[in-house]
Amino acid sequence: MNRIHFALLLGLMFTIQSVHAQSRAESAVRTRVEALRRAMVDADAAALDELVSEDLSYGHSNAVVEDKKRFSEKLITGESDFLTMELSELTVKISGKTALVRCRLDGKTSDGGKPGQAKLHVLMVWQQKGGTWKLLARQATKLL
Repeated sequence: MNRIHFALLLGLMFTIQSVHAQSRAESAVRTRVEALRRAMVDADAAALDELVSEDLSYGHSNAVVEDKKRFSEKLITGESDFLTMELSELTVKISGKTALVRCRLDGKTSDGGKPGQAKLHVLMVWQQKGGTWKLLARQATKLL
């Protein structure tokens, strides 16, 4: 095998390995997104704590921004209550130890006992730390 063929083969092997690693990372992020969805609907304090970064910046579609403590508090106390939540049109883009997730969120809410509906576009930023993906930031906008 000459040098050109060897270089091409080596390049192909690195490309395949990179694509495989990215697909594993993408799959791991999708699993974490689903776990967060369930934790929010179930108001699961332990799961929320494990899934969310200490540095969370959680932006709502009404321009309110919360830290991890306030985000979790509102869900656990029922001040913000997702009765249902469906995520669709989900895309994941991995860049090193950061993942950008975009999706559409449709859900039924009961905030302070008042029924409502959420129809949003959501951007989530996940960060890998110690081999675990954690939600670092989230911003939502209302669907037009």
